[in-house]
Amino acid sequence: MKKLFFFFLSLNTMAFAQQRTVSKVWVADLGNGMYKNPIVHADYSDPDAIRVGNDFYMVSSSFEDIPGLPILHSKDLVNWGIIGHALKRQPPFDHFSVPRHGEGVWAPAIRYHNNEFYIYYPDPDFGIYLTKAKNAAGPWSEPILVEGGKGLIDPCPLWDDDGSVYLVHAYAGSRAGIKSIIVIKKLNRDGTKVLDEGKLVYDGHELDPTVEGPKLYKRNGYYYIFAPAGGVSTGWQLVLRSKNIYGPYERKVVMDQGASPVNGPHQGAWVTTQTGEDWFLHFQDKEAYGRIVHLQPMKWLNGWPVIGVDKDDDGKGEPVLHYKKPNVGKIYQVQTPVDTDEFNGTEL
Repeated sequence: MKKLFFFFLSLNTMAFAQQRTVSKVWVADLGNGMYKNPIVHADYSDPDAIRVGNDFYMVSSSFEDIPGLPILHSKDLVNWGIIGHALKRQPPFDHFSVPRHGEGVWAPAIRYHNNEFYIYYPDPDFGIYLTKAKNAAGPWSEPILVEGGKGLIDPCPLWDDDGSVYLVHAYAGSRAGIKSIIVIKKLNRDGTKVLDEGKLVYDGHELDPTVEGPKLYKRNGYYYIFAPAGGVSTGWQLVLRSKNIYGPYERKVVMDQGASPVNGPHQGAWVTTQTGEDWFLHFQDKEAYGRIVHLQPMKWLNGWPVIGVDKDDDGKGEPVLHYKKPNVGKIYQVQTPVDTDEFNGTEL
């Protein structure tokens, strides 16, 4: 029994240790208490992230690639390593037995609830799936279909104070024939099944075309929906808030490109460090270079988040290129995700 325990312990340790590499191309940690953006100069589209204790976990879209749903781990939000993948096979298996460029896993959400990790991910052609794990490095459960349908994208759950469970999502115009709207639906207590048709809580056609990627949070009695709008390469970061889960929601743009060179800064995750600092992870579309991941400081002002630096004090920030690293109580060694394989060994 003791041998078995140490075998599994060593496997778990390997999952973290194997990825402790330093890129020869791009290192975000400047080694002087500062960092530069992007924190991950690689294609990790639609990032979502959470903190569990002293650990941060990030997941991103993987489309048709398998293994899918890459899981990244960090201790300080700047230095990241890959610890595994949540998706070993992509259902429906027959459908994905041939190449399906641009299909598969779109923007996922990762959450930690009741001592388990949850990832809700959309397949725009089949519906919204859920996979769970006790350990972020895996193993992850086989995906189950939470709601079937075409064009249901970008889901994110919220477990409310009264025990109610909600799911927010958007629509893909290419599949559903509608887009630029956000809906909220009720889930069962297990979070495994949608219970109703939901309610449209925001229509972005007038002010926020292509609003999508919603992330649902609750703070000080307000429900907040963080959502990108305006398109992946040209858009902005929108935040909606309401005292009622179903609205009406107030609207505010909390970050755009401003005078920075970072186009379309949006779609990501709000996280809070152990020391109480707020940060926001998002992507930047760089065409052939992929959708790379940035880290922005975030503060709260009059009940609204301000993301990045607000140079003109109008409550709307713009991205930073260099900034002081997050205060997580300790200094951690430099690390980057594996970005090359020279095929010098017998395993990938």
